[in-house]
Amino acid sequence: MKSVLALACGAALAFGAIGPTHAAEPTSPVGTHLVAMRRITQEQYHQIIADVFGRSISLGGRFEPDQRDAGLIAVGAGQASVTASGFEQYDGMARSIAQQVVDEQHRSVMVPCQPAAATGPDDSCAKQFIAGVGRLLYRRPLTELELNAELKIANATSTRLHDFYAGLGLSLSGMLESAQFLFRQEMASPDPDHAGVDRLDAYSKASRLGFLLWNAGPDLLLLTAAERGDLDSSAGLKSQVDRMMKSPRLEAGVRAFFTDMLGFSAFESLAKDPVLYPKFSLKVAGDAQEQTLKTIVDHLLTRGGDYRDLFTTRKTFLTPLLAAVYQIPLQTPDDLPDAWVPYEFPEGAVQAGIVTEASFVALHSQPGRSSPTVRGKALREILLCQKVPDPPGNVNFTVVQDTASPVFKTARQRLTAHRTQPTCAGCHKIMDPIGLALENFDTTGGFRTVENGVPIDASGEIDGAKFTDAVGLGKALHDAPGAAGCVVNRLYAYGVGRTPAKSEMEWLHGDLAKAFASGGYRITDLLRGIATSDVFYRLARPESHAGLPAQSKLALDASVTETKP
Repeated sequence: MKSVLALACGAALAFGAIGPTHAAEPTSPVGTHLVAMRRITQEQYHQIIADVFGRSISLGGRFEPDQRDAGLIAVGAGQASVTASGFEQYDGMARSIAQQVVDEQHRSVMVPCQPAAATGPDDSCAKQFIAGVGRLLYRRPLTELELNAELKIANATSTRLHDFYAGLGLSLSGMLESAQFLFRQEMASPDPDHAGVDRLDAYSKASRLGFLLWNAGPDLLLLTAAERGDLDSSAGLKSQVDRMMKSPRLEAGVRAFFTDMLGFSAFESLAKDPVLYPKFSLKVAGDAQEQTLKTIVDHLLTRGGDYRDLFTTRKTFLTPLLAAVYQIPLQTPDDLPDAWVPYEFPEGAVQAGIVTEASFVALHSQPGRSSPTVRGKALREILLCQKVPDPPGNVNFTVVQDTASPVFKTARQRLTAHRTQPTCAGCHKIMDPIGLALENFDTTGGFRTVENGVPIDASGEIDGAKFTDAVGLGKALHDAPGAAGCVVNRLYAYGVGRTPAKSEMEWLHGDLAKAFASGGYRITDLLRGIATSDVFYRLARPESHAGLPAQSKLALDASVTETKP
């Protein structure tokens, strides 16, 4: 069976992406300009390499931290660049990948032709390889200038080292560490149907669509559709969206979005006090993330359920490790002691909805104790898209942090005392009443009914809706208009890589939100509505910095804002 790369090489030639008759750069016709650059994420890098070269290729190396902005790494990617140390890592990975692709084990599958002699250059064979792989890595055909430059590198190296594959490998490693690969470069031109408005070119459309639905670069069929101009028609665009949404790869796209929206990247630095919680481990943390993602995929894709029901559903999946955290018995197959098992919490159980799962309560807690404030802030910002101000720098947290206080024995009592500080009352008023509803869950997700011998009061309210426990909180979130509106905003921002512009908000809060609601709040309908809309591919005029090369952009470090209480 031919590899995807071999097929791509043939397709690049068949569709005229390269060759002596090609007179103009296919991606830069008159009037186009660079409007955005986004660094691909770690997961996207992994997926592209797997798609192009197969999963037998190992990466090695490490990545610079992805940056989060406006609640999403997908938005922060537009502000991230590559530092000097980061480039060294990319260079090492590029050389390692290229070496594996052209080694004796892989070359017969990866390279779609055989050179006239393996001891010297062969421009014809090198051209097939470079054009095919470049088309997939750059997510568009190479320009003649790019192709000729790569051929010169391959030719010169093959001549000097008397090794055709060494030349091919050096050219490939250069492409793998280029800005055209590491950054999603979006090109645009004036929209003929909307005066004063820009739209993405066909290849940028294909790229945006691939990353939205599959968290991956465009496949061969999508690139071919872009080359033919199919994506510039409603029918052609709809045909590709329908095809992609029927694919099993849609699950990867949905997982990637919710991983980003729920801030699961913070698990990389999550730690619990090993003295107080010796059973908490990296494996437990990994299982906690996977439980929530499995719950989401099962409910939204397999069952086609209402997005809002994620806050109330009792259906989930467990491993023995998680069952031990939740203090419930779990039967697993004798031969698969670590298997995932479908599980439904019984009516009356304390767990219901993803906010009661360990992925949420453990992630939004302190290492040695729970934190209603951190949890309340997360509920507001992540699930309701409501920004909570950071605490003033001079706030005294002594009362809140003293869990051994003989006077204030519960978190509710300590926070009530803490709120007597005038500078604290305003923010805590919107965080604590909802965060306290999760106080029955300790910092790892285990259930408890008392703290320091005093019964825990988990009552609260959100925007006037009162409840007595975490189950009631889930029902209040289900009914909160802001929850559905938040996922609409987040998914659109995730797709376009920026916060929605004012000119887009009317459509987001109007037609798109109404269609989402009338269809039963199904995430697949929301994805389809975004992916097939003109708005998703329409752009404002570029910022003054948009055309700068990647190397000159400001390098920003990833950061996570923490609310101490």
